[in-house]
Amino acid sequence: MHDPLYLTFVLLFGLAFGSFFNVVIYRLPNGMSLLRPPSHCPKCDNLIKSYDNIPILSFLILRGKCRHCKASISWRYPAVEALTGVLAVVAIYHFGFTIKGIEAALLSLLFVPIFFIDMEHWIIPDSLDLPWILVGLALAFVSGGFVGWKGALIGAVVGGGLFFLIMQLGKVAFKKEAMGFGDVKFAAMLGAFLGGWKLLLIILLASFLGSVVGVTLIISSNKKGKPTYVPFGPFLVIAALIAIYFGDSIIGAYLNLIRP
Repeated sequence: MHDPLYLTFVLLFGLAFGSFFNVVIYRLPNGMSLLRPPSHCPKCDNLIKSYDNIPILSFLILRGKCRHCKASISWRYPAVEALTGVLAVVAIYHFGFTIKGIEAALLSLLFVPIFFIDMEHWIIPDSLDLPWILVGLALAFVSGGFVGWKGALIGAVVGGGLFFLIMQLGKVAFKKEAMGFGDVKFAAMLGAFLGGWKLLLIILLASFLGSVVGVTLIISSNKKGKPTYVPFGPFLVIAALIAIYFGDSIIGAYLNLIRP
């Protein structure tokens, strides 16, 4: 789907969701209501008017400062909005207005708050993965999606089961949690949408990325004498995006390589 008009609509849709996701990222991990109170400056508590809440544009007009107290506004806000808009456009551009396109866009949108919340708070809230396991299974049952309903069911069971096993083994081996239960639920969600094969690819890619970043941070932290911990969710997000758009090609190339 390459029609500029449709893609512009998708971009605006994504930007609007990005603005909402900024609320989700700030409030959900802190146990706050997503609706009350209305958006306000965390420094001076003045309500943010609708004309100051236009995605990206308001940030640029206000030059990154609150209209009332002139406190700096984090660059994360326009970054989240822009990222959400771009991810939505890429999904529809690549797959079109198809079931796969809708699923790719839906997953991409969910990835944004999951990524930033896990990065900052080391949690993946239930509302961002548990109900979406059922949604992934339902879409696969009704329309097929990326995989049929059998593939989705196997993917969800394998994802949740494998990560739960890793979590338990980590407790035994390291005498502490090596992985949070949020990663278990998230893996089950990815399996429900993308199936078992893509899930295995995601695990391999995420483990590789996590190892590279983790080793780099460990070397850096040892110089400063500080322990290093790395949330795994953001690496699952990056790996899942790679699997959505390039997974079939990567898996196909691998099978051709090992095929006699």
